[in-house]
Amino acid sequence: MDDCVPAIEVKELTKRYGGGDGRSGVVAVDRVSFRVDSGAIFGFLGPNGAGKTTTIRMLIGLTRPTSGGMAVAGLDVADHPLAVKERIGVVSDVASPYAELSALDNLSFVARLHGMSRQRRMERAEEMLRFLGLYEIRHRPTMTYSTGQRKRLMIALALIHEPQILFLDEPTTGLDVQSARRIRELLRELNDRGVTVLLTTHYIEEADELCGRIAIINQGKIVAVDTAEALKSRVPRREVIEVTFADAADGISGRLRELGHVDEVVVLGERVRLYAKDPSEVLPSLVDLARETHSKIVSLNTSRPSLEDAFVLLTGLDPEVMGAEVGPRG
Repeated sequence: MDDCVPAIEVKELTKRYGGGDGRSGVVAVDRVSFRVDSGAIFGFLGPNGAGKTTTIRMLIGLTRPTSGGMAVAGLDVADHPLAVKERIGVVSDVASPYAELSALDNLSFVARLHGMSRQRRMERAEEMLRFLGLYEIRHRPTMTYSTGQRKRLMIALALIHEPQILFLDEPTTGLDVQSARRIRELLRELNDRGVTVLLTTHYIEEADELCGRIAIINQGKIVAVDTAEALKSRVPRREVIEVTFADAADGISGRLRELGHVDEVVVLGERVRLYAKDPSEVLPSLVDLARETHSKIVSLNTSRPSLEDAFVLLTGLDPEVMGAEVGPRG
């Protein structure tokens, strides 16, 4: 694919369910527009039900849009659905490999569906198994694999036919910390090999860490598309004091709000964020208050506005809700 041609281009994409007339019913995706450059890692960040998965399903040809246009790998998805499928790989949060088959047999089967010769599919399968760290267990039935191992195998299956673009829908959901870190490392390695990645995620930190550009979507609408740093720059210039107490801070939240030079206080269980223009004016009184109320401080950090702050500003949503939707973060 020509680097000048966008890997993905979406214009006014809309999906309605029900209604029948194309104008009523539930709007899942509302006039979404964005562009993904070739060779990029692009993040689609938003809460559950925001429209991320519906957008992906339209881009890969599984769901017809109500209106709007979309091109993948320079091809109109509506006009060339099969050609688009040959150029993309898809890793869904709900898909799984054939449990009774080994990783090698799963890969060989999918490669055969793509019309690859026996020699080529075996070469490609072994290459993917080594790359994904599954070669030593290639002959074991995948029903014996851990969640992280199955997720890596799904990535291998999506890559077996050497696609230009990889779609990943919540790739680290439900994974332990080590497995999630390995998936993120693999995505960077794939991107270094020239694969364009479109990643949907609930995890704000994951989008910040991986993605060159990020679209924030809420209630079917894109509220911002930009680099992580540019999104952070939208937050009013004030610094964050993040303090973690040994116990829940609800009991002293009122006293925290009375501290001088503090613009805002957000209590998240044991963790508290205080927003101030000059943290040096707040820290002494914060320590005094902790001592007075016998509240043990476990950690204390200061930082500039984060992508999480930008997300809250742009959507009005509590970032803790994002994590609660999918369980512990990987």
